[in-house]
Amino acid sequence: MDALTIKNLRKTYDTGTEALKGIDLSIKKGDFFALLGPNGAGKSTLISIVTGLTNKTSGTVEVFGTNIDDDHAKAKTYIGLVPQEMNFNIFEKVINIVCTQGGYYGLPRKLASERAEKYLTALGLWDKKDTQSRTLSGGMKRRLMIARALVHEPELLILDEPTAGVDVELRRGMYDFLRGLIQEGKTVILTTHYLEEAEELAKELAIINKGEIVAQGSVRTLLAQLDFETYVLDLNTTPGEKTLALIAPYAPVVRDGGLEVTVYKEFPIGRAVALLEGVGVHVVGMRPKGNRLEELFVRLTTT
Repeated sequence: MDALTIKNLRKTYDTGTEALKGIDLSIKKGDFFALLGPNGAGKSTLISIVTGLTNKTSGTVEVFGTNIDDDHAKAKTYIGLVPQEMNFNIFEKVINIVCTQGGYYGLPRKLASERAEKYLTALGLWDKKDTQSRTLSGGMKRRLMIARALVHEPELLILDEPTAGVDVELRRGMYDFLRGLIQEGKTVILTTHYLEEAEELAKELAIINKGEIVAQGSVRTLLAQLDFETYVLDLNTTPGEKTLALIAPYAPVVRDGGLEVTVYKEFPIGRAVALLEGVGVHVVGMRPKGNRLEELFVRLTTT
């Protein structure tokens, strides 16, 4: 059984804006799935429909085989949502925020308290349990929202930009925690603007643009379709117009960080280096401009 099955999902707002244009999406149980797209692409609308915060115009959504129209209450029990915005009482104690969420799902107070201790401890927040949430750092507030989303132990965890504003060290700790959930058999859907984060964590991904899925599949398969890559060359001198014309097939661009060249199969990087060396411009260093997923993302969302 798939964790999430979406068929021909459409959403048109009263203003006439068509946010989703017939989305088809299947996410397998136990997957770490990344949903990527630029601002306004439809990610938040899709998540809002799946979690019951927004009504769809048409199409079907099933969560672990339960249609959200037929039994919305049951479908919601499968889902834990970590929204992008902080949405808890900042004057409430950390422990109470998590326990109260358990009460919404019918957990007895004792069980909710046990779950709260379990997840607050796992996320490094147990020593903050009796403090007001307003005193937490931004990263701690993000982790509190994850603990709250997990208190009823859902099978599907949806995280909308969970590491926004979180420093690198805390982000790495969250990565390890999320990987642990996958090992326990949970399914995780992640939306993020950190493309290196998606490439590192996700096994499967989809890219949405202007309300449509423009790419979907395993990270490895999608990256294999990319037939070009941009490199930054560090040179011993700034190349002149004649030199740039010599390597014109590589679409050279001089920037503060060096010379950017775009490499295709028919124009390998070795040939570009040889052409530069042939006119006395020496390459003293070379590095990819960005990760491969970023290259794919830009290509699919700027057309």
